Amino acid sequence: MAHSLLTIGAALLCAYALPAATPVRLIFDTDMGNDVDDALALAMIHALQSRGEATLLAVTVTKDNKYAAPFVDVVNTFYGRPEIPIGVVRNGKTPNDAAMIRVPCETYPHRLTDGALAPDAVAVLRQALQAQPDGSVVIVQVGFSTNLARLLAADAPLVAAKVRLLVAMAGAFPTGQPEFNVKTDIPSAQKVFGEWPSPVVFSGYEVGQALLFPAASIENDFAWTPHHPVADAYRNYMRMPYNRQSWDLTTVLYAVRPDRGYFSLSPPGRVTVDENGQTHFAESADGKHRYLILAAAQQARTLETLILLASQPAAAR
Repeated sequence: MAHSLLTIGAALLCAYALPAATPVRLIFDTDMGNDVDDALALAMIHALQSRGEATLLAVTVTKDNKYAAPFVDVVNTFYGRPEIPIGVVRNGKTPNDAAMIRVPCETYPHRLTDGALAPDAVAVLRQALQAQPDGSVVIVQVGFSTNLARLLAADAPLVAAKVRLLVAMAGAFPTGQPEFNVKTDIPSAQKVFGEWPSPVVFSGYEVGQALLFPAASIENDFAWTPHHPVADAYRNYMRMPYNRQSWDLTTVLYAVRPDRGYFSLSPPGRVTVDENGQTHFAESADGKHRYLILAAAQQARTLETLILLASQPAAAR
């Protein structure tokens, strides 16, 4: 009996300690530079990859600013993964400068010096998808729908074949004011939400609004190194100290750990976008869309997990 209990205990320990057998294949589509939660979300992805839970296939950028893609390169290089492909939008939205991405690009080592030198996002998306097994890729969209709408226009059958799930930080549910990511490029959001072939899970404005990433974490939990590009991005986004909403982080957490109880899910339905950029959810049994629900009892544990993952020390570089 003692031997059996030891065997069972060892098996349970292994079950909790070992990563999933197959890491989630992720593509991260971001408007990096418009808000610091994008940078924290990318740090989370690297932590999850170091844990064996995810593999970052590519990063595509929807902010049309010269520093957006180089900052992604800074972060990928910092975490020891400079080879990850980066694609950029052409003739996209929000070209305005942002200190949160410009200052780290002036400080940290990286190879991509100007976003204009990066390949087109749609080409990067197609190449990344073509290299993966059918039905295996999860796309996390935390910016505008520009790149994914163009991908659908260029090769919708490829999307249908390769993508098993889209998780988007977009909208407000069940009803709310037009959300930034949607209203910045309404036609693209209408196309993606109306035509995307795989299931889509939305993390609405209200979810990240309830999870404030603390300035104290930037000063304490990131102190394992004296120089961290994501911490520096946070310091350059707004005057410290401030606590920032964790909108984009929630999409990464659900995309990689959907069954851990961090969130609940709405019933299935369809999300549409009106001419003002407001999202509308209509419940239907055959709908492919759902949205995240964050109960009060889930908030503390979910926020703690976001902080832990975003601040996790990088593997040996």
